Amino acid sequence: MIVSVDPASAVPPYEQVRSGLARQINSGALAVGTKLPTVRGLAEELGIAPNTIARAYRELEEAGLIETRGRAGSFVASSGDESLSRAREAAETYAAVTRALGLSGEDALKIVRAALAH
Repeated sequence: MIVSVDPASAVPPYEQVRSGLARQINSGALAVGTKLPTVRGLAEELGIAPNTIARAYRELEEAGLIETRGRAGSFVASSGDESLSRAREAAETYAAVTRALGLSGEDALKIVRAALAH
């Protein structure tokens, strides 16, 4: 199984799928060019609605992590490596700004956690 969904989690199923795939793409566990399961196939495997998977795939595509090639399917995009690099750069910039403002690391992390929760 490529990802799993915990029905008891407070995190919506589409977000569990999206974040699980994003984590695997960014870590390299899912290599560039890897074909992803079809929306219907993954929905059936996970026992959730196809629209849930479709939403996760749309968000991954908008983030540049996957690309959909019509009837050929969805694949891990080469820009996935670029996305991780851009996120690292943004984090470094954020760290420099919060240090310059005199914020503690703990306060800076609280701000990030709040931003990610939205």
